[in-house]
Amino acid sequence: MTIKKFSLKILFFAGIIAFILQGMSSCTTQPKEKFLGLQLYSVRDDMKKDVKATVAKVGEMGYKYVEAAGFGAGKFYGMDPVEFKTLCETNGMQFLGSHSGQNMPDSANWKKTMAWWDMCIDAHAAAGVKWIVQPWMGEEGYESLEGLKQYCKYFNAVGEKCNAKGIRFGYHNHSHEFTTEFEGKPVYDWMLELTDPEKVMFELDLYWIVEGGKQPVDYFNKYPGRFEIYHIKDKEEVGASGNIDFEAIFAANEKAGVQYGVVEVEQYNFEPLVSCQMSFDFLNTADYVDF
Repeated sequence: MTIKKFSLKILFFAGIIAFILQGMSSCTTQPKEKFLGLQLYSVRDDMKKDVKATVAKVGEMGYKYVEAAGFGAGKFYGMDPVEFKTLCETNGMQFLGSHSGQNMPDSANWKKTMAWWDMCIDAHAAAGVKWIVQPWMGEEGYESLEGLKQYCKYFNAVGEKCNAKGIRFGYHNHSHEFTTEFEGKPVYDWMLELTDPEKVMFELDLYWIVEGGKQPVDYFNKYPGRFEIYHIKDKEEVGASGNIDFEAIFAANEKAGVQYGVVEVEQYNFEPLVSCQMSFDFLNTADYVDF
């Protein structure tokens, strides 16, 4: 581990301890909480055990909205759309977004898949969400440029359906969109160029783009305005690794076009709920975070 990374780790945990100590003093003025959301995949095991209790705990942490990762058969975590929306609002949060999707259909299954999307979009509209993001792409998108072009046409079609119901449609990356190339250009670049900005936005995962060997700010400069949502992520708790220059990224928010910052914690040094609290506290006390 380099001295810089070690120092950043020390500063991260020192900042968390300082925040806790501040909270113990009634004489200390608490910072105004940022408008941050949590991707509920971060607490996936807890959601499986007790949806209502987990959502309540997320609200208590200070998160202002959630992004779901549990849609199926017209329901969210086994609850109908309005019921889940009400649960979030009862706990002081909005239900703003969701991860869901379907693989690209062939011509024989096109109507069936589009009918599924109609059902999906209607359920999300009933819940009042602002966006639906598909966080994967089938192997066709990585095997050939022609397959990727077909996927982008499919995403444009889905985005058009979402627009008709007042919902934004987007795509969430992992690292392989940056490490797989066609004609010397990463898959992610092709996607940005082949999708219609009016129909498809991008939820940029800040951890995975760096893992893929690229820098977010470079993409903001090359494709300004395309990144409406961030997944604010680190290897474990946000800010713990010292590998991601969040300050530089957030300084370029206007260029990116970002409107929402959604925290996601996939790996943990602590229990998931604790890690999500630490991630919130780190961002909430950082002067450069403007959400």
